[in-house]
Amino acid sequence: RSYQARALLLVESTELPDVQNNQDGNPIDRRMARIRQQILSRPDLVELIQANDLYGASKHAEPLSTLIERMRKATEITSVNADIQGGPTGNKGAIAFSLTFDYPQPGPAQIVAQTFVDRLLKLDAKQTQADAEGNVNLLEDQATSLQQEVTQIESRMRQIAGANGAALSSAGATMMTGGVGIDYAGQIASLQRENTQLTAQASTVVDRDPSVVAAEAQLTAVQATYSDTHPDVQIARKRLEIARAAAQGLSNRNVSLAVRQQIATNNSAIEQLSRQRASEQARVAMLAAAQARGPAVFQEVQQLQARADMIRSNLARVSTSLLNAKSVSKLTEDQRGERLTLIEPPVTPDQPSSPNRPLLIVGGILAGLAAGLALVVLIELFLRPIRSTAQLAQITGEVPLGVVPVLNSRPSWFARMQQKRGADKRGDEEDDLVADAGGAGREKVSS
Repeated sequence: RSYQARALLLVESTELPDVQNNQDGNPIDRRMARIRQQILSRPDLVELIQANDLYGASKHAEPLSTLIERMRKATEITSVNADIQGGPTGNKGAIAFSLTFDYPQPGPAQIVAQTFVDRLLKLDAKQTQADAEGNVNLLEDQATSLQQEVTQIESRMRQIAGANGAALSSAGATMMTGGVGIDYAGQIASLQRENTQLTAQASTVVDRDPSVVAAEAQLTAVQATYSDTHPDVQIARKRLEIARAAAQGLSNRNVSLAVRQQIATNNSAIEQLSRQRASEQARVAMLAAAQARGPAVFQEVQQLQARADMIRSNLARVSTSLLNAKSVSKLTEDQRGERLTLIEPPVTPDQPSSPNRPLLIVGGILAGLAAGLALVVLIELFLRPIRSTAQLAQITGEVPLGVVPVLNSRPSWFARMQQKRGADKRGDEEDDLVADAGGAGREKVSS
């Protein structure tokens, strides 16, 4: 026999999720697993078995681990299939559990079930609050870490944009085209030609000077007569240099100030144009290099942007969970969080829950009939006995000449029982007759 003690408990919480809209699994299954873990821990079961001498633990007939497994199998925690009404729309913040324990005796069954219930009702509120605060701290750390990752990615994107602005902007090609359109080489060449013309004008004036012409003629005449190392040739060459220097000084004094200023202005413009051309060439080279690495930079920026979007999505989900966790922590702190209420306490069972004897009797009869029928079918299939002359004629194709009955010299068990009952009855009648005869003789003697 087995007796079952049953208790009904209600878990009430304002933050219980809806089962249909929950994507993380069934909350009822998680709560049942948590309750089962709380009450079926090995140290508590060992203490309970030894305190109540369950399953004959004091006799040491079975190992303690075997008794613990038997006790765990005898304990069952299931959700109640009932609609708990909390108003017009029902109370979605309530879950009911049924806790049952089976044992061969009714008293220990009720004691163990009551112990389980007391253990659940005496859960430490500080531990619940610590769990809620730990959940909040964990979510805050996750949110901070995700926010730091987003900040780092945004900073990296700003660095890439600052270092590769030309490659990422659409105006790079226009800027490069505008810079190349300026003809620096033509302008420099024009100014150099103008300076050459002005310088040629000044040198022509020097060559037409009379003293220079006379010195050149004297030098030519002397060179025609003497060698280049002759003193007269050297003196004539020295006179030519002196004449040129004098003519040059005179020419510089005679050239107008406007020509000299124009040559200086042209030289300054040439230097400025050369610097601008070098700067423009450097800028064009930089833009070309930026455009060459533009696709790689753009792909890197896209990857960083996609990663940032994914982290922002995770951050939004963590932020939502953090708000819920803070609400649960606040409710737990205000003693308005999850509550475990005992609806139906365990009582001592007055009748066994198993075995169901009428069901076993009916099942035994039906099973016996089925087994007998199956045995008959098997005998007929494998032994194939001959039970009539028609069956014999069908098998052999010939009609039997006669039938010899089975002669059994030993009577059957039923016949022997009938004979024994008849003999016993005849013996009793003879004893009665003898007793009656003896009584009549004694009466005759006494008379």
